[in-house]
Amino acid sequence: MTAWLTKLWWVLLISGCIPLAVLIVDITGNHLGSNAAQAVNIRLGDWSLRFLCLTLAVSPVQIVTHWPGMSNFRQLLGLYTWFYATLHVMGYLAADHAWRWNSIGVDIWESQYIWFGILAYLIILLLALTTTRAAKQYLGKNWKKLHRFIYWASVAAMIHYYLQLKGNLADPLFYAVILALLLLFRLAAWYKKRKIASMMIPIGRKPLE
Repeated sequence: MTAWLTKLWWVLLISGCIPLAVLIVDITGNHLGSNAAQAVNIRLGDWSLRFLCLTLAVSPVQIVTHWPGMSNFRQLLGLYTWFYATLHVMGYLAADHAWRWNSIGVDIWESQYIWFGILAYLIILLLALTTTRAAKQYLGKNWKKLHRFIYWASVAAMIHYYLQLKGNLADPLFYAVILALLLLFRLAAWYKKRKIASMMIPIGRKPLE
């Protein structure tokens, strides 16, 4: 990366820590209301979903602006998605259930929204573990195929978010529209690329009679 891209990367790295810093200030200042554990969990889940949207937005922005440097920030945004999603899971296990595995097991069995959350997190975790250069070299062409599972993670996360809020449509609808637009853009770009590729296939000559 060039010098200014490196500076921008550091700005993004520091900016990604701000939501956590604000949350810590609110916790220490007792500004989270009567149900602090739930407020912490919701806020961490919100930020993991926001970083997931930003990660998915990298390619569309890169295509529109023709700026290949955007790809330098995809990995960082993806890791922040995993970071806040992990804190979200830890908050659920520790703050909501105090690591009582019997209670956690019953809650998972009875709450369908948690199933989608687990699916989304497992995919995000797998993608985070395979972001290294060694993983890319080991997986080869399969690396891109694996990381396309981020689309399934986004759908599962959106369902998890909607079901968790139990009918509150305002915020889920907002994120659903954003994710739908990002996914439709990627689908349109894939279709256009495939159509162009099919047009470039050479047509064989007819044999001479």
